[in-house]
Amino acid sequence: MDVCKRIDELRKQRGWSINNLAMEALLTQSTVNNLFVRNSEPKLSTLRAICNAFGITLSEFFEEEARDTVSDRQLLNEIQKLSSEQRHAVYTILKSLK
Repeated sequence: MDVCKRIDELRKQRGWSINNLAMEALLTQSTVNNLFVRNSEPKLSTLRAICNAFGITLSEFFEEEARDTVSDRQLLNEIQKLSSEQRHAVYTILKSLK
């Protein structure tokens, strides 16, 4: 697996710039930028920080099937970002699907 390509896919899915990814992962912009410029494998601690920013685990990062699905953790992270009205709307929709 091309780790940098996978990071870039996840970054683009979220509409994040390299700077956004660095901020979300609590890394310097140069650290993240160097991954793409040098196409080098990140250190485990860097990859862990990036996965945390994406709201996924390391195992989810490396799962091929995870590319097409949303994890519970990702879903919860996105729901937490919503306003209380939006969360209520999501709850109502989910309740209606039972």
